[in-house]
Amino acid sequence: MPRVVTPDLISAINKGFKTNFQKGFAGVSALYTTLCTVVPSTSSEETYGWLGDIPKMREWIGDRQVHGLRSHSYAIKNRKFELTVSVSRDDIEDDRLGIYAQRFELLGQAAAEHPDDLVFGELIPAAWSTPCYDGQPFFDADHPVGMPGAQTTVSNIQAGTGEPWMLLDLSRPLKPFIFQKRRDYNFVAKEDAKSSDHVFERDEYVYGSDARVGAGYGFWQMAFGSRAPVTAENLRTAWNAITGFKSDNGTPLGVSPTHLVVGNTNFFAAKDILEKEVIDGSTNTNRNLVTLIRAPKLAA
Repeated sequence: MPRVVTPDLISAINKGFKTNFQKGFAGVSALYTTLCTVVPSTSSEETYGWLGDIPKMREWIGDRQVHGLRSHSYAIKNRKFELTVSVSRDDIEDDRLGIYAQRFELLGQAAAEHPDDLVFGELIPAAWSTPCYDGQPFFDADHPVGMPGAQTTVSNIQAGTGEPWMLLDLSRPLKPFIFQKRRDYNFVAKEDAKSSDHVFERDEYVYGSDARVGAGYGFWQMAFGSRAPVTAENLRTAWNAITGFKSDNGTPLGVSPTHLVVGNTNFFAAKDILEKEVIDGSTNTNRNLVTLIRAPKLAA
């Protein structure tokens, strides 16, 4: 005989599904927090007008020089995301809920992995064509640097057509990429046992996860992007470029790369360059130069 579906039973089932969701969510070690500054958001979008002004200390002679906001109007909009699943009323009545445990763990896993999907699947591949705060693509050959009237252009890009890789300085308070959260990922249930339209029309209960988040670009000066082959020579070219970046007033920024981020295709080439003690009979002077990060979701 089917068991009676009551509000108390639905409430207990929801708690169990939420536990499964949280188990799946907690089991994910997301990479985005390593590359991104995570910023709480309080509106539909956040404006980062101060990007482009990297402050440097100076000797105090005369009046203070106030570093106000630049005219940049770079903004990151929050977007809405959802993932919804259903549970048959028949399975509840027949006490067959054990078959759903893994499904709700997968739901939690998908929610926890979603920031990586955005950062490595959308944000970084688009960095070669999407403008950052200075109006140029984040990875570009013509970033304007210098005071008004005396500007020059600087490149943080290496030409190529292969899978992208990046040399990054992740030691700063603001990392090269920004991930903002307006509403964090959560578990939701449409749990009205009696009056839910979906239950009435479809004879199933609905659960899901949703969030309002956004991703964008920070200081391009903390990143160097390449689509060229991962070789010792290309790595050194990137190293020399990023460590030579200067502020608008001409003083060295002191950028020191900490990480090399590669996808699956470039992983073993990068691992050899950074970890082998000897290459072709000679001491590998690039060994342990930076920390290697393999980003499985890094799209070409």
